[in-house]
Amino acid sequence: MEFDKNLILYGPPGTGKTYYTILYAVAICEEKNLDEIEALPYEQVLKRYQELKAKEKRIAFTTFHQSYGYEEFIEGIRPNLNHDSNDVEYTIKDGIFKAFCGRAEQKKAETKKTKIRNEARVWNVILGGTEYPELKKKCFEEGTIRIGWDGSPEIITEDTGNLNDKERRILLNFHQEMEIGDIVVARSTASAVDGIGVITSNAEFDTSIERYPRKRMVNWICKGKDIEIIDLNGGVRLDRKSVYELVRIHVGDLLSKIPADSDIELKEETRPYVFIMDEINRGNISKIFGELITLIEPVKRKGAKEAMEVILPYSNKSFGVPNNVYLIGTMNTADRSISLMDTALRRRFQFIERMPDVTVLRKMGADKIRVEGVELDVALMLECMNKRIEFLFDREHTIGHAFFLGLKDETTITKLADIFKKSIIPLLQEYFYEDYSKIMLVLGDNGKTQDAHKFILETRTTATTIFRGDTSDFDIPEYSYQIQDSAFFNINSYIEIMGDKKLENV
Repeated sequence: MEFDKNLILYGPPGTGKTYYTILYAVAICEEKNLDEIEALPYEQVLKRYQELKAKEKRIAFTTFHQSYGYEEFIEGIRPNLNHDSNDVEYTIKDGIFKAFCGRAEQKKAETKKTKIRNEARVWNVILGGTEYPELKKKCFEEGTIRIGWDGSPEIITEDTGNLNDKERRILLNFHQEMEIGDIVVARSTASAVDGIGVITSNAEFDTSIERYPRKRMVNWICKGKDIEIIDLNGGVRLDRKSVYELVRIHVGDLLSKIPADSDIELKEETRPYVFIMDEINRGNISKIFGELITLIEPVKRKGAKEAMEVILPYSNKSFGVPNNVYLIGTMNTADRSISLMDTALRRRFQFIERMPDVTVLRKMGADKIRVEGVELDVALMLECMNKRIEFLFDREHTIGHAFFLGLKDETTITKLADIFKKSIIPLLQEYFYEDYSKIMLVLGDNGKTQDAHKFILETRTTATTIFRGDTSDFDIPEYSYQIQDSAFFNINSYIEIMGDKKLENV
C-alpha cells in the first residue's frame, strides 16, 4: 500500500489518534496494508512498534509544545562543561529530526571479513603519536589498536584512583564505550586519518608492548594513506585526545571516502522510517521547522525530481530530507481548529479525520453496563451526548470513545463513575467555560424529574441573602451549581441522559 509521506490525524480528544499512529507506523515500516495491521492483536502490533522504535530506531516519537523550537528539532548550540578546565564550551548538536534523518539515510556497510553493527559509532585514536611513531605501523601489521597507562589497573571504573577526569574518560571510552562492530580511525593530522577499521574484540591487557598494554583487535579496511575527514566533522579539527568519539561523523559518510579497491560494500538504506509528532498544533510550526518546511514536500525530498537541500545556519552543512522518511502528526481539534493551522504546513500534509466511533466500544465489549438487572447502553449514551455538544458548540469538541475503553476490563458502575468524574465532567467544564447550564443540557439534567439522578444540582440564588446593600447594578447569576457525587453511582443517572426519546429524534 502506498502511504502519504506527510500525514496528520486530527479530531477531538479520545478518538484514538495516537493509537492509530502506532498502527500507521508499523504498517509503513513493515510495508503492509493498514487493514492487515488492524487485523492483528494490538499487543502484537505494540510489541513490533516498540522494537522498531527502541531497537531498530526506525520510529521516533516527539511531542510538540509552545517552548519547542528549531534547536531541539533541527540543530542548535548547546553548552558543554570542560571538566579539565571547568570552562563552558559551546558545541553544535543535532536536533531529534535531523539525527533521525541521518539514521534514515545512513549507508549500510559490510566487509567480507567483519560485520559493522547497526548504529555503529566512530572513534578517533592516536596510535603512539610523536613519542612512539612505530606503534602505528605495529598496530596496522597485527590488526590492533593500542593505548598506554601501563601503571594503572587493568580494569578501569569511575572510581579508579590516580587519574584525572580526562584520563579516566579516555580509558572508559576504550574499555567500556567502544563496542565490537564500531568504526575506529587512526589520526594522522588535524584534518586527516590514515587508517579506518572495524573493532572485532573487547579490550585486553597485553604487556607484549610494555608501554601500550591496552589492546583491541581491529580489521583495518584501509591503512597507510591519508583521508581528509575534516569536512565530515563539520570543519572541526581532530583533537589530540588518545580516544574519543567523533559524534558529528556518520558511518556511511566516512566509509564512502574509502578507496574503491577495498573489500567494503556500501548499501543504500531504503527501508521506511517513521517520525511521529504528537500534538503538532501546539507547537509554533515556523519556529520549529524553519527553512525545512519546504524540504518535507515529497517532490523536494532527496532523490526526487525537484530535490532540494539547504545550508543549515549553525553547522553550515547541506541538509535534505530523505525520501524514505514518513511524517505522521496528531492534532487535537479541541485545542485548535484545523482552519487556524499554519498555512504552509497545511499545504504540505494530507489530513485524516478521527471522530468518535461508538462501534469501537461495541467491538471491544465496552458498550454495556448492567446493575441489578438494569442495563445501560454506553455507546448510545455517548452518541446522545455528542449530538447535543455538536448542537451547542461544534463537532470538533465532541467526546471520544477512547475515554470509555476502560469498561472493557471492568464493566462496573464504579469504573463508569470514575471516568465521568475524572475525565468527562472536567472536559465539559473546559469546553463550556464553566457554563453549567449548558453542561446540564449535555447530561440531560435539565429534563430529569428526580434530583437524585442529576449530576449537577442548580439552586436559585437570592442576592440579598449573600450581599449587603443595593446589587441592582451588578450582573449576579441567578443560579449556583453543585456537582452531586452520589449521582455518578446510580445507573439511572446515565440512562436518563438519553431520556425516553430515541437518539435519532434528539
